[in-house]
Amino acid sequence: MQLHNEPSFRESVDLMFKRATALMDLSPGLEEKIRVCNSTYTVRFGVRLRGKIETFTGYRSVHSEHMEPVKGGIRYAMGVNQDEVEALAALMTYKCALVETPFGGSKGGLCIDPRAWDEHELEQITRRFAYELIKRDLIHPAQNVPAPDMGTGEREMAWIADQYARMNTTDINAKACVTGKPPHAGGIQGRVEATGRGVQYALREFFRHKDDKAAAGLSGDLDGKRIVVQGLGNVGYHAAKFLAAEDGAKIIAVIERDGAIVDENGIDIDALRQHMNGHQGMLAGYPHGTHVADGASILELDCDILIPAAMEGVIHKGNAARIKAPLIIEAANGPITFGADEILREKGVVIIPDMYANAGGVTVSYFEWVKNLSHIRFGRMQRRAEEARSRLLVEELERLSSDKGLGWTLTEDFKDRFLTGSDELALVRSGLDDTMRTAYQSMREIWHGRSDVQDLRVAAYIVAISRVAQTYRSKGL
Repeated sequence: MQLHNEPSFRESVDLMFKRATALMDLSPGLEEKIRVCNSTYTVRFGVRLRGKIETFTGYRSVHSEHMEPVKGGIRYAMGVNQDEVEALAALMTYKCALVETPFGGSKGGLCIDPRAWDEHELEQITRRFAYELIKRDLIHPAQNVPAPDMGTGEREMAWIADQYARMNTTDINAKACVTGKPPHAGGIQGRVEATGRGVQYALREFFRHKDDKAAAGLSGDLDGKRIVVQGLGNVGYHAAKFLAAEDGAKIIAVIERDGAIVDENGIDIDALRQHMNGHQGMLAGYPHGTHVADGASILELDCDILIPAAMEGVIHKGNAARIKAPLIIEAANGPITFGADEILREKGVVIIPDMYANAGGVTVSYFEWVKNLSHIRFGRMQRRAEEARSRLLVEELERLSSDKGLGWTLTEDFKDRFLTGSDELALVRSGLDDTMRTAYQSMREIWHGRSDVQDLRVAAYIVAISRVAQTYRSKGL
């Protein structure tokens, strides 16, 4: 999508890359090696549907194999094209390096409107696309591991995993060929919520640092902060739900395809989502708040935090100057164009960049991949041992209180929480929280530690590119 004489999404990624490398000491050859996309496979395949053969076009790009397997989602959308897929693959390389998941970057896409096909037809199309990629090792537990993206989910990943297993009947690690599967098909607890949960953890970490809040003109914590969310898909829904329910934030507007719902008192995200599920994904007719037909105008609403969680390029040169949010967190990939980024930075807006903000998905995908390779769910070995040790401590405290006549008791609520060992979901959330906190601190160190780095995006690119460069150098490049 090219707007207002701006660079394309792919050119934007390259320009942002160059903004960072201008501040780094890389040889021109190594810089170019890291920047370019290694390979893109384009496939056109036919599927017999509704009495005739339909031809579909799909892509799988591998941006960097500095680490293998390479990792990246498969999206189903009518706008999928080679440039977009290559830009997303590049972002995956940098994202994985930033959050220290040991993968290279890849991305896939199928040019299709998933809403135009029935479930059984989508399964046929998905299996055929998977077949074309599997036979070229573009889906493989040790080489290339896809995940869900826009237009795909657990269902499609289960079909792909089954297709791989059918074609590789003796591969003991077949389930690790793809992540984002349903839990009963080798998936992991907490994967569906992971990207939205990661956005929440990223904001929590940002709000722990006084200097960073001050840079955005904000204070306090997330409680009461007024948030606008653009896109109530998987990522936007979970981010909004958790921020409202667990951090006390107020979602004052939700923007979707058919406009926006605005309510200064705060929107009940679950009620809105339920309404959308019953109305073909539309907001119109929702009984609470005000429906605004021009959804894009609501990006310019006065709020504390703006969360673009849908498509790339929604904030561009044409509207950037009117954006009022002092803090933007990019839950989607590339929602702010290169031109808009410059305008917003000059205005003093703080942007938490996509390659960090939405890395929750690939982080929990990494945990799922490890689970599949280890053939055991997290927590199975240690959970009851943790409970037994905690119980010993509680019993000893209660005995001491009784023997010494101290007269205090532990509340049942505390005992229940303390005595519960970590199950898979708790461990996944803990690992994700740690990842998001550590990655933020590595960006923050560059942001505040170098006078020539003015924003978090450049800081993120510098951290990521440095790590990729180190890996290439260790290979003798």
